[in-house]
Amino acid sequence: MQIPQHFQTANIFSGPDILVVLGIAVLLFGGKKLPELAKGLGEGIKSFKQAVKEEEHPPTAAAEPKKPEQAS
Repeated sequence: MQIPQHFQTANIFSGPDILVVLGIAVLLFGGKKLPELAKGLGEGIKSFKQAVKEEEHPPTAAAEPKKPEQAS
Protein backbone atom coordinates (compact mmCIF):
# COMPACT_ATOMS: atom_id res chain seq x y z
CA MET A 1 0.00 0.00 0.00
CA GLN A 2 1.44 3.32 -1.05
CA ILE A 3 0.88 6.57 0.88
CA PRO A 4 -0.75 9.27 -1.29
CA GLN A 5 1.52 12.17 -2.26
CA HIS A 6 -0.55 14.83 -0.43
CA PHE A 7 0.04 12.99 2.88
CA GLN A 8 3.81 12.94 2.38
CA THR A 9 4.30 16.69 2.33
CA ALA A 10 5.64 18.55 5.37
CA ASN A 11 2.95 21.25 5.20
CA ILE A 12 0.14 19.56 7.12
CA PHE A 13 -2.20 22.56 7.42
CA SER A 14 -3.17 24.78 4.53
CA GLY A 15 -4.96 28.15 4.70
CA PRO A 16 -8.55 26.88 4.90
CA ASP A 17 -7.60 24.26 7.50
CA ILE A 18 -6.13 26.89 9.80
CA LEU A 19 -9.23 29.06 9.42
CA VAL A 20 -11.47 26.14 10.41
CA VAL A 21 -9.34 25.41 13.50
CA LEU A 22 -9.37 29.10 14.52
CA GLY A 23 -13.13 29.26 14.00
CA ILE A 24 -13.68 26.24 16.23
CA ALA A 25 -11.37 27.77 18.89
CA VAL A 26 -13.40 31.00 18.88
CA LEU A 27 -16.62 29.03 19.26
CA LEU A 28 -15.25 26.94 22.13
CA PHE A 29 -13.44 29.61 24.15
CA GLY A 30 -14.97 32.91 23.02
CA GLY A 31 -13.20 35.95 21.65
CA LYS A 32 -12.27 37.41 25.04
CA LYS A 33 -10.61 34.25 26.34
CA LEU A 34 -8.37 33.57 23.31
CA PRO A 35 -5.78 36.31 24.02
CA GLU A 36 -5.40 35.00 27.58
CA LEU A 37 -4.88 31.47 26.29
CA ALA A 38 -2.32 32.66 23.74
CA LYS A 39 -0.45 34.62 26.42
CA GLY A 40 -0.34 31.59 28.71
CA LEU A 41 0.89 29.40 25.88
CA GLY A 42 3.62 31.91 25.02
CA GLU A 43 4.77 32.15 28.63
CA GLY A 44 4.85 28.35 28.88
CA ILE A 45 6.99 28.05 25.76
CA LYS A 46 9.31 30.80 27.03
CA SER A 47 9.83 29.08 30.39
CA PHE A 48 10.39 25.74 28.66
CA LYS A 49 13.09 27.23 26.42
CA GLN A 50 14.72 28.85 29.45
CA ALA A 51 14.75 25.53 31.31
CA VAL A 52 16.29 23.75 28.32
CA LYS A 53 18.96 26.46 28.03
CA GLU A 54 19.77 26.10 31.75
CA GLU A 55 20.10 22.31 31.31
CA GLU A 56 22.61 22.82 28.49
CA HIS A 57 24.69 25.26 30.55
CA PRO A 58 24.59 24.24 34.24
CA PRO A 59 25.49 26.96 36.75
CA THR A 60 29.13 27.18 37.77
CA ALA A 61 30.44 26.83 41.31
CA ALA A 62 30.93 30.61 41.56
CA ALA A 63 27.21 31.14 41.12
CA GLU A 64 26.33 28.97 44.14
CA PRO A 65 25.52 30.87 47.34
CA LYS A 66 27.99 30.63 50.19
CA LYS A 67 27.07 28.65 53.27
CA PRO A 68 26.50 30.77 56.37
CA GLU A 69 29.28 30.55 58.93
CA GLN A 70 28.44 29.29 62.35
CA ALA A 71 29.12 31.67 65.24
CA SER A 72 31.05 30.23 68.16
